[in-house]
Amino acid sequence: MCGIVGIIGKQDVAPLLVEGLKRLEYRGYDSAGIATLVNGGIERRRAEGKLANLARLLEDKPVAGGIGIGHTRWATHGVPNERNAHPHATQRVAVVHNGIIENFQELKAELTAQGHVFESDTDTEAVAQLIDHHLAQGLSPRDATAKSLERLRGAFALGIIFAGHPDMMIAARQGSPLALGYGEGEMYLGSDALALAPLTQRISYLLDGDWAVLTADGATIFDRDGATVTREVRLTQFSGALIGKGQHRHFMLKEIFEQPEVIGGTLNTMLNPAERTITLPSLPFDLGVVNRVRIIACGTSFYAGSVAKYWIEKLARLPVEVDIASEFRYREPPMEPGGLAIFISQSGETADTLAALRYCRAHGQHTLALVNVPESTISREAEATLLTLAGPEIGVASTKAFTTQLVVLACLAVGMARSRGAISGETEAEICQALAEVPARVAEFLRRDDEIRLMAQGISEARDVLYLGRGASFPIALEGALKLKEISYIHAEGYAAGELKHGPIALIDDSVPVIVICPTDELYEKTASNVQEVVARGGRVVFFSDQEGVDRLASPPFAAMALPAVNPFVAPILYAIPVQLLAYHVAIAKGTDVDQPRNLAKSVTVE
Repeated sequence: MCGIVGIIGKQDVAPLLVEGLKRLEYRGYDSAGIATLVNGGIERRRAEGKLANLARLLEDKPVAGGIGIGHTRWATHGVPNERNAHPHATQRVAVVHNGIIENFQELKAELTAQGHVFESDTDTEAVAQLIDHHLAQGLSPRDATAKSLERLRGAFALGIIFAGHPDMMIAARQGSPLALGYGEGEMYLGSDALALAPLTQRISYLLDGDWAVLTADGATIFDRDGATVTREVRLTQFSGALIGKGQHRHFMLKEIFEQPEVIGGTLNTMLNPAERTITLPSLPFDLGVVNRVRIIACGTSFYAGSVAKYWIEKLARLPVEVDIASEFRYREPPMEPGGLAIFISQSGETADTLAALRYCRAHGQHTLALVNVPESTISREAEATLLTLAGPEIGVASTKAFTTQLVVLACLAVGMARSRGAISGETEAEICQALAEVPARVAEFLRRDDEIRLMAQGISEARDVLYLGRGASFPIALEGALKLKEISYIHAEGYAAGELKHGPIALIDDSVPVIVICPTDELYEKTASNVQEVVARGGRVVFFSDQEGVDRLASPPFAAMALPAVNPFVAPILYAIPVQLLAYHVAIAKGTDVDQPRNLAKSVTVE
C-alpha cells in the first residue's frame, strides 16, 4: 500500500509533494522520501519513520526544483531505513515504485555483472538501474523506459524522473493503480486521486498495462503494446463519491480492482522475496509452543478463517477450530491453557467477535487480532495485532479486505510451521515465491472482467445457485455464495463438493447454475467427478480452473474459465476474485444497489 505522488509544477514542488504524501498516510508506511531536479541533477531527501521526520529534514536541508516525485514505503526485503527508502536513483534517473518486481534478483545479477553497483536491498533499485543501463547506451528516457518495462515481471506502479529533463516524468501501471492530474501548465501523478485533491479537479486513470509520458502541457499515454491511446479526463468534485470510485461505476468494483495493490502491500509487510522467507511481527507469545488454535470471526472473515484452518493444520500440524463469533461463547467451550485464539474483523469493531475475544482472554488464551483498522477496539484489547493493508473499504460486500486477510493468514501459517519445525526451508521458499506472484496473477485475471460479465448474464435469471469446492476451495465456494446473496438477492448455497450426493444433487436441473471452484490440486479429480454428475443431470456448470484443469474436464460445462496457473497453496486467494466479479456482474444485470445492498451494514457493532 505504498503511496506515490509526482508533480511537474511552476514553483518548487517539495512542499506539495509532502502534502500529497500526507493525504496517503492512511495506506500505512515506515519511511518516506522525495526527489527533485535541481540545475538538471537529481536531489533526494529520505527519512525513516513518519512524514514528520522527512519534513524536519527538508527544513534543515531544503530542496528546490519544479519537478519531483515522492513516496511512502512499507518495508519489504530490507529494513525500514534511509538507505532502502524511495526514491531510488542513479545519476541519470530516480524511481518510486509500488508493488513487487518478481524477477528483480535476475535483473540485479545481470546488471551487477555489467558493472552496476546496487546501494539498497530493495527490488525497486533494479528498475532504476535497468533504466540507467539503457540510458547509458544512448537511448532516450522514453525508449529506455519502454525497453525496461518489457523486462519487468510483477504488479507495479512507477513514477520516474530523469536528470537533464525538467519537463518530463514517466508513469507506468501494471496491477497497481495510478491517477494522472491535469493542471494549467502543470501535471500531477498519484497512487489515487486523494493525493491530488487540492491540486486539480481534472483526473484520468491509467488502465492496466498503460504507461505515460508527462510534460507540463499534458500526457501521452501508451498501452502495453506501445500504441498511443486516450483515457478519459474527468472533471470531478473531490468531496463527492466519484473521486472515491475512480473510473469505476461502484466502490465494490473499484475495490475488486485494487486487489493487486493491496495484496502486494500486505505481503510486503511480512514477505522477504529476496530470501524467500516470512518474517512475522514480534509477538508476546511463542508460536512454537502453542498447542491449539481457535479462529473466531463472522461472515466473510469467517470464511477467511476457514481457509486458514486448512493451511495451518497442513503446514504447522496444529489442530484448528473455526467458530462463528455469534455462536462461540454461548457454547461455553472449555479452553486449555496455552491455546491461541485469532479474531478476524475488517473493522475491528464487530460486536460478536469482540465479545468472543473477551471470553477467550478471561479463559487464559493468547489473543491475536487480524484487523484492517489498527486503532479499533479488537486491536486494542488483543495481546497482539496483525494488520491487513486493504485501505478504506466502502462497499458493504467485502472484497479486498477478504483477500488481504487470506494473505496475512497464509503468512501466519508459514510462520507457525517454521516456528514448530514442521516445514523445511525449501518448502517455505516455494510458498513465498508463490505468494510473491499472486498480485501479478490477480492483475492478469482482472483484465478478463468482460468475460465474467458475459457469464453473469446467464446466471442473473436464476432463482437458486449452488457453489462447490473441495479442500481450501470449499470456503471460497461458501464465500462466493455469500457474495451472490448479499448483492444480487439470489438464493445461493456453498457446499463441499463431496457432499453433493448427500442432498444437494436433488436440486440439480437445467435452471440451477452450479459454480465450481476447481484448481488443479490433489483433489482435482474428485471435484471433476462431481462435475460429471451435475452435467449428467442437466445442470448448468460454470467451471473455474486453470488451463490444464479446463482441458482435462471430460464433458464441456455450460461455461468455463481458465485462471492463471498458481501453486495450489495460494489458489484460494486467486480464486476469490472470479466469485467476487461474478456476483458483481449478476447484481448489475439485476439492477440492485451494489454498494449498499438492502438490510446490510458494513460493520455489525451490535449483537
